[in-house]
Amino acid sequence: MSEWNYCHGPNCHTYHTQSRIRGVKGNKVLRTRKINSSSWYSQDTFDKSIYSNFCDMRCLMDYLEKHKRQVLAIEPRSEPLETPIDVVKETKQYGYGDRTYTDTIITER
Repeated sequence: MSEWNYCHGPNCHTYHTQSRIRGVKGNKVLRTRKINSSSWYSQDTFDKSIYSNFCDMRCLMDYLEKHKRQVLAIEPRSEPLETPIDVVKETKQYGYGDRTYTDTIITER
């Protein structure tokens, strides 16, 4: 498998940067950036991360904006998720005298 991917950003080839200019004099084009998928920011512990498909955050956000309905339709959520917790309030003293503060400790059950 190739270590290089082309950016999946839908507008990547339209951004005016020197890294996208290709071609010879009189026949120049703006081209989608090439990404090294073995770069340190593209690595994930299990598999390649999403960043190995986009050259920067702007292209990632463009992609998500364009495909947000399809992405959200994969796992729709009609009810909130909840995590049971215990809340404990502790009054602690600090410094000299009667200075106290209340510390709120949240732990999962």
